[in-house]
Amino acid sequence: MIYSMTGYGKAVAMFQNRKICAEVRSLNGKAMDLSVRVAPQFREKEMEIRTLITTRLERGKVDFSLWVEQADNVPVMPSINVSVMQNYIAQMNAAAEASGVAMPENMMEILLRMPEVVSHKDVCEFTEEEWAVATDVISKALDEMVDFRRQEGEALALKFRSKIDNIAALLASVEVYEKERVERIRARILDALESKLGVEYDNNRFEQELIYYIEKLDVNEEKQRLSNHLGYFIATMEGEHGQGKKLGFIAQEMGREINTLGSKSNHAEMQNIVVKMKDELEQIKEQVLNVM
Repeated sequence: MIYSMTGYGKAVAMFQNRKICAEVRSLNGKAMDLSVRVAPQFREKEMEIRTLITTRLERGKVDFSLWVEQADNVPVMPSINVSVMQNYIAQMNAAAEASGVAMPENMMEILLRMPEVVSHKDVCEFTEEEWAVATDVISKALDEMVDFRRQEGEALALKFRSKIDNIAALLASVEVYEKERVERIRARILDALESKLGVEYDNNRFEQELIYYIEKLDVNEEKQRLSNHLGYFIATMEGEHGQGKKLGFIAQEMGREINTLGSKSNHAEMQNIVVKMKDELEQIKEQVLNVM
């Protein structure tokens, strides 16, 4: 079963008068590319959070956020950072003395407007009980993400089966033109020998050369290998998840066989079929990039 790398998950829980929220989003990526934003009180747990996310999600470009909100009916009281204020005062006194300018009368008003003097942040401490709630919220958000990826994977699997069936049907339609192709090649060579070149030729030798020429254009091996690749793609897709890279390699091999089939076809209708195969395969390659 395949999983998509695209997904979304969110979970929320209340702890005392605070709301703990976790949100995770992901897009396709060759490896795990993780961006984490964590509320200040949980900053020391960032490595633990990263390990949990990496273990559950494996691959993709992942954005994770964990934040805390006050309940609507609980006001957030601002606090004054006295040490920062004292530092500003010392610098302003030094600047006033150096320039001979008097200190302003509304000093407190000015100081309260300075950066980081007044803080509206929540208390940056947490209990083990609060961390247990936060861990549960993270796990639930990741569960939702995994379920989203599974559903997206099921939709991708349906598309892949449809495209593989289309390529298989196109491959089967090649057979109709193979005998016709041999007759056309024979007629073209005979016409060149008799009407254009006007030379005499040995019939047995002509047949031998024709067989040699047709063998070079034989596509049975390419057809068989392509058919095997189609079956292998489906079998891999139905196996364990995490096969996105392998499906990409199989799609590349399918492309090689289709290209060889086109170069050997030497027949307009067969080449049209090859173009249609390539179109179906390109759609598979685009979607395979999104598979875990």
